[in-house]
Amino acid sequence: MDTRVAVISIIVSKEEAVENLNNLLHNYAKYIIGRMGLPYRAKNVNIICVAVDAPNDAISALSGKLGSIDGVSVKTAYSNVIGSEK
Repeated sequence: MDTRVAVISIIVSKEEAVENLNNLLHNYAKYIIGRMGLPYRAKNVNIICVAVDAPNDAISALSGKLGSIDGVSVKTAYSNVIGSEK
């Protein structure tokens, strides 16, 4: 199955959302290339960027599940890089 490289940008505005968010990311760990988190204390939010290499369905599912968590905003950017599953 073909995979795509994408970046999922996440802004967490409610601290109680963090446990659910981390559980979801753990469930999709096999697709995650890397993750960077930045606490922005002045605005009381956390900014997380997750790079993935996954089938389109998995990227969409993860983005949708993350976006359904109260206090979490998500945007996904897809690259044109398509390859075979790892």
